[in-house]
Amino acid sequence: MSTPSTTAPHDVDLAQARWRKSSYSGGANDCVEVAELGRHAAVRDSKNISRGSLLFSKAAMRALVSGIASGAIGEHRS
Repeated sequence: MSTPSTTAPHDVDLAQARWRKSSYSGGANDCVEVAELGRHAAVRDSKNISRGSLLFSKAAMRALVSGIASGAIGEHRS
């Protein structure tokens, strides 16, 4: 089994990241986790943390969450 990545692009250290899951996960291990890292936010798949994380600026993360919440980003149903 591989070890989860402790670094992300731009030399952001993930070793001390405090990961949290969505309250919608219900405690299951099938959700994304988010960590705040100063000027950045990291996101990872809780089912497979060894795949690493995605790193966003906080502004990009706010735009992503806002877009999802407003329905501008996500599944479109006809």
